[in-house]
Amino acid sequence: MNIGGYAGRVGWIDLTSGKVEYRVPGEEELRKYLGGRGLGVKYLFDAGTDVDPLGEKALAALFVGPLTGTDAPMSGRIASIVKSPLTGTISDSHAGGTTGATMKWAGFDGLVFRGKADHPVYAVVRDGEVKLVDATELWGSDTAETTALLKSRYGDKANVICIGPAGERLVRFACLIDERGRANGRGGHGAVWGAKNLKAVVLIGNRSAAPKPANEPTFTAAKERCFKLIEENSVTGDALPKYGTDVLVNIINEVGGLPTRNAQITYHEGADAIGGERMADTILVRRGTCVNCPVGCKRYTEVEGRYEGEGPEYETCFSLGSMCGNFDLAAVGYMNHLCNLYGMDTISLGDTIAIAMEATQRGLINDGVEFGDTERMIELIHQIVSQEGIGEVLGLGETGAANAFGDPDLAMAVKGMGMPAYDPRAIKGIGLNYATSNRGACHVRGYTIASEILGIPEQTDRLAYQGKAELVIAFQDLTAAIDSLDCCLFSSFALGAEEYAELLAGMTGWKIDEDELTRIGERIYNLERHYNNLLGFAGRDDTLPNRLLHEPIPDGPSKGEVCALDRMLPEYYRRRGWENGIVPEEKLRELEIG
Repeated sequence: MNIGGYAGRVGWIDLTSGKVEYRVPGEEELRKYLGGRGLGVKYLFDAGTDVDPLGEKALAALFVGPLTGTDAPMSGRIASIVKSPLTGTISDSHAGGTTGATMKWAGFDGLVFRGKADHPVYAVVRDGEVKLVDATELWGSDTAETTALLKSRYGDKANVICIGPAGERLVRFACLIDERGRANGRGGHGAVWGAKNLKAVVLIGNRSAAPKPANEPTFTAAKERCFKLIEENSVTGDALPKYGTDVLVNIINEVGGLPTRNAQITYHEGADAIGGERMADTILVRRGTCVNCPVGCKRYTEVEGRYEGEGPEYETCFSLGSMCGNFDLAAVGYMNHLCNLYGMDTISLGDTIAIAMEATQRGLINDGVEFGDTERMIELIHQIVSQEGIGEVLGLGETGAANAFGDPDLAMAVKGMGMPAYDPRAIKGIGLNYATSNRGACHVRGYTIASEILGIPEQTDRLAYQGKAELVIAFQDLTAAIDSLDCCLFSSFALGAEEYAELLAGMTGWKIDEDELTRIGERIYNLERHYNNLLGFAGRDDTLPNRLLHEPIPDGPSKGEVCALDRMLPEYYRRRGWENGIVPEEKLRELEIG
């Protein structure tokens, strides 16, 4: 295979036997699914849906896209794809940094792990080959210890993706940690690795092996145009570089959309204490960035005597901050640091602890935790990982914990995964997106916040229902394509389908335009939905927590609002061509899904 942007190699690693097989992806499947999220989902679909996410037959895949590791802007992402042990749905999760680029430079478009090793192992990937190495000595180590040891062995330029103790102990929201602080966060991917006895993947590559564009003039022109748009954009050129993602705390709080105290309220006068502006004045040490990214949204923070490391991001300042009634930024930073060490998704962790807080508030549990009690929160983080006390229940995740406490309505979750930092009662489109997301409540399936709050690409009324079905679908389909290229989603603040299509055409040599790229995204989104349909997911699962549907916001700028999902969902299904949340055979044929 000789297509620009691709290494032309996917490694299939049987952990049970230790055998490795190398396959060349076909051009037809690449043209239909690109790479990253899309190709990973296709491979998991082809392997069969009826598998235990923590069983030997389940697959754990890592994929990059045709723009990963190239000179395209903001193209340093890597996708992990699994069947989620948290939700039971298909799940993909992405991380930035340099890991994705290094995988491409090491000679691979993807790695697919299957089976289960009879002892802990890690994989070493370089020069187009994969080797499994005994990891018994690493089992039980946190992610920083694991990364340090493997870098001492393979060189500081080696990239390490690993799990921590949370993944080893099958915490349902355990994640993968890349380079100590980047996370393939949501959906429990770390537990899948832990169930396979897969501790880490070490990637060793050189930028000299980066793919060359098939059409250099087209690619160079598109690249230069994209960099210019990114640098001139108010979000990617100003707000994110200056304050990072946490700039959103005050923006979302000011419209009354910041979920607080398990979403019992959505506005708090003290929210600025955990915002990006406050971070810049207090715990911020320096900025960081990813490969080929001019934005530099990453924050490195330090609290003397407690930690120094990457983060926290906006979502963490919500989940371990406002959602738990905590407005101590230093405490949020320290808990984020613990999550990086243990390998846990901060959003699900905070959402789950908030459930325990409301259960305590209502007298449903005794050995609980009060809103705002940061010392107890830290104790619970350790207990979740050790599986001691109430930590064993909390390790089940949002829905599992709420059910154990006797009230499923405590969970602000969709399809088993807790919602992120935007209350849909105050921002209607994001509610429709949560409900119809194929991996559970998720803002990065279709980030309508760009339009409803930031006015990108155009301003829409956050409280209006009309037009939101079309808006959500447009965001979901384009996002699926971007995730398959695999570029940072933040690039879409400045770029549109036309720019991504130009980059892809220049790199691959394909004659592809924005309509075909959007069609690819639609195909990927429908394939994910079809995967879930085969598992029994349907329209009844495309809903929101009762609180968000029926309990009006009690106070603040969005006082009195609920999210009337029934005013958007029928139109969404009509435009999708779905029947009660199910992709019909006619739609599958139309999109050439088989």
